[in-house]
Amino acid sequence: MESVGSGLVTIDWHDHRADVYLSRPDKRNAMTVPLMTDLVEAFERVDAADDVRAATLLGEGPVFSAGMDLEMMRDRVEPDSEIDRDVFPDVLAAIEEIRQPVVAGIKRAAPAGAFELTLPCDFRIIGRNAKYGLLEVALGTFPHGGGTQRLPRLVGLSNAKEIVLTGAFVDPEDAADMGLVHEVVDTDAVDDRAKAFADDLCSNAPLGLRNGKRALNAAFDLPLERGLEYERRLGFELDDTHDYREGFEARLEDREPEFRGE
Repeated sequence: MESVGSGLVTIDWHDHRADVYLSRPDKRNAMTVPLMTDLVEAFERVDAADDVRAATLLGEGPVFSAGMDLEMMRDRVEPDSEIDRDVFPDVLAAIEEIRQPVVAGIKRAAPAGAFELTLPCDFRIIGRNAKYGLLEVALGTFPHGGGTQRLPRLVGLSNAKEIVLTGAFVDPEDAADMGLVHEVVDTDAVDDRAKAFADDLCSNAPLGLRNGKRALNAAFDLPLERGLEYERRLGFELDDTHDYREGFEARLEDREPEFRGE
């Protein structure tokens, strides 16, 4: 395990996979400014690691995350509060913009800010009994860390309004039906399944994974014609690479490809 910054986030490196852990288990991995700052640094490190093809986002201990630290959120309304209001968007952007796909493992709890933390991840694995939802309307506010913008892109406007405006937990099976999560597994299997999912991604060509993610992330931001042009340009970038040739040669020779990210 590699400690990051103040030690509230750790990275476990496994060949082509990096496991990023929220490491504040004594506080149910509740997020503070130092923890979020560490998260930004962690994903910057993973992004810079050319040998890493996929990553996971997990919670150390029995819970993914209890969300934002409640004492921090209470104190931020004080006139002299020094809480950095921009650090959470920085975390979400760091996850969203990382080159490698990210798999979140949601076990037991991920309410409010923890729910929003999972939205920029590319895949979400959830435990059957997880408490997963946006509770902010019951706390005098509404989710404004990306919940009203990223969520409709994942589940549609009607489903997003139900999740945001009722403040109710989303049943994991319902979350799967609406495309919010990708798999529902037993609680004790969440972390292992997230890692296995990431390992499956790692078997693919790293340049294909990265450019494919870039093209998909642009799908809702560009008009169709410009999106198609962007997709083709990203595809053409890979035509003269070792991995492109290796992928087709391996398939013709009926063997496993040896991708190098080149």
